[in-house]
Amino acid sequence: MNEATICNRLQGTMPKIGIRPIIDGRRGGIRESLEDVTMDMAKRAAAFLSENLRHSNGLPVECVIADTTIGGVAEAARTEEKFARENVGLTISVTPSWCYPTETMDTHPTRPKAIWGFNGTERPGAVYLAAALSAHNQKGLPAFAIYGHDVQDIGDTEITPDVQEKLLQFAKAGLAVATMQGKSYLSMGNVSMGIAGCIADETFFQRYLGIRNEYVDMTEFVRRMELGIYDPEEYKKALAWVRENCNPGADVNPPHLKRTDEQKEKDWETVVKMALIGRDLMVGNPKLAEMGYGEEAMGHNAIAAGFQGQRAWTDYYPTGDFMEAILNSSFDWNGIREPYMVATENDTLNAVTMLLGHLLTDAAQIFADVRTYWSPEAVERVTGHTLQGKAAQGIIHLINSGPAALDGTGRQTRDGQPVMKPFWEITQQEVQDCLDATKWCPAVDFFRGGGFSTDFTTREGMPVTMARVNLVAGVGPVLQLAEGYTVELPDDVHDKLDQRSNPTWPTTWFVPNLTGEGLFKDVYTVMNNWGSNHASVSYGHVGGDLITLAAMLRIPVCMHNVPDNRVFRPSAWTAFGGIEPVGADYRACAAYGPLYK
Repeated sequence: MNEATICNRLQGTMPKIGIRPIIDGRRGGIRESLEDVTMDMAKRAAAFLSENLRHSNGLPVECVIADTTIGGVAEAARTEEKFARENVGLTISVTPSWCYPTETMDTHPTRPKAIWGFNGTERPGAVYLAAALSAHNQKGLPAFAIYGHDVQDIGDTEITPDVQEKLLQFAKAGLAVATMQGKSYLSMGNVSMGIAGCIADETFFQRYLGIRNEYVDMTEFVRRMELGIYDPEEYKKALAWVRENCNPGADVNPPHLKRTDEQKEKDWETVVKMALIGRDLMVGNPKLAEMGYGEEAMGHNAIAAGFQGQRAWTDYYPTGDFMEAILNSSFDWNGIREPYMVATENDTLNAVTMLLGHLLTDAAQIFADVRTYWSPEAVERVTGHTLQGKAAQGIIHLINSGPAALDGTGRQTRDGQPVMKPFWEITQQEVQDCLDATKWCPAVDFFRGGGFSTDFTTREGMPVTMARVNLVAGVGPVLQLAEGYTVELPDDVHDKLDQRSNPTWPTTWFVPNLTGEGLFKDVYTVMNNWGSNHASVSYGHVGGDLITLAAMLRIPVCMHNVPDNRVFRPSAWTAFGGIEPVGADYRACAAYGPLYK
């Protein structure tokens, strides 16, 4: 273990996974013969999940097993009472045999639920699985089906790879649902430059995510800076760390707009204070209570946040780019720690997408503008270069002034390949490599108040997933995603393309995986059908996990390139038109409505 700080910095205990061993309740030899094998199945599931999962804050995932097997409604009720005490946020019912579905099923109205029916022939759990799913669907309580591909002998203790995959996919998404519930989204400011995604739609947050909305005006930053409502010792530590580790980049402003060295030094002092204040607003800081600011010490219990910045702030004060970039990264002057989810321009919907990606991957997220599609022809016309390899059919330029996590440099590695790791796996050398790969450039001319933007280029070869939640009148929230890869260009080609946008901002060159048809027939079509100017980028091909999570939240997926064998939704979705799954997803989400009604 490295020096990473592992803790729960939000209010509320971490959710647990409830394991429900379901058994044939008939006494006189049947139940008795199944007691050990059923409870052992529950214990194996619990051990597997605990060994292979962590919460996004690094804490271990705990499983709670029912005190007894569940053969009828009385034992189901006792189990539910235990789960309520233990803060169980999702359940997995397991059985190797036939049981009585309506008497044993989990009837909690909002808790994600799955059933693992053992594929055996002696007392087939698959029969219970099918009957129980039918009961769930009839009662409007959708559940996920986990059923192994190959027949096993009763008492076989192996959890086959296909079952493992579905257990993890369901559990990680279910933990995300449970973790969000009761937390806050903090708007620091309001709507930036008329961007609709900045509008905090309280109905969406509360009914679909279980998140409350909190608000502060950006003048709160001014108040805290002027009154010194931040830890002065940490400020000194942070400023010294910045001076040592934040390498200066090019100042591309014309001479009459360049800020003096004295102004730039003052800007650094301001943006470091902003980072401390933004974090304290989100999660609080007990040091403030020692200083006599008890209310401010509490924070807003914010699992995600956004900073308006433009233009009300940036016309006069330094940008929020440093605050956003360093909070979104997995490290700062205090060491390695869980990244915060902070959206630039207070784009609430991109913050939500970042949050979903973080809870599923445990890693930092790249916030970016979906800025430009470069066709092979356009690249060759401008640079004389012929795109090759994964980039041969064109590239998408992902770029934004400030909020891209420094993890997005791709300087963390696993088996020699670039990755974005869960923070507890990051080494001190990888932290330094990310910092060394980043330049901090004076803000460009339309940021009149100064400040600094990050400049880096993401390494090629990372499998990534670009995603975005959008709100659509008449439909509600929808999710779109594109799995693909990061690529790099020769330096001179990169520079020519980058100069046409903004050379002082971080670049990720992205190529989606193409299917040759529909919305993924080519790179241009992906770009042309993206629903917003922003996106969040997660490490890994996690589109299947996002689809599972979206189904739990009742958010339909309007665009994706995930292979069918990785799409995992509740069994009820088939009944809404399984031969046409996109429409079925929309119909199911509309029929069930938001998770928290």
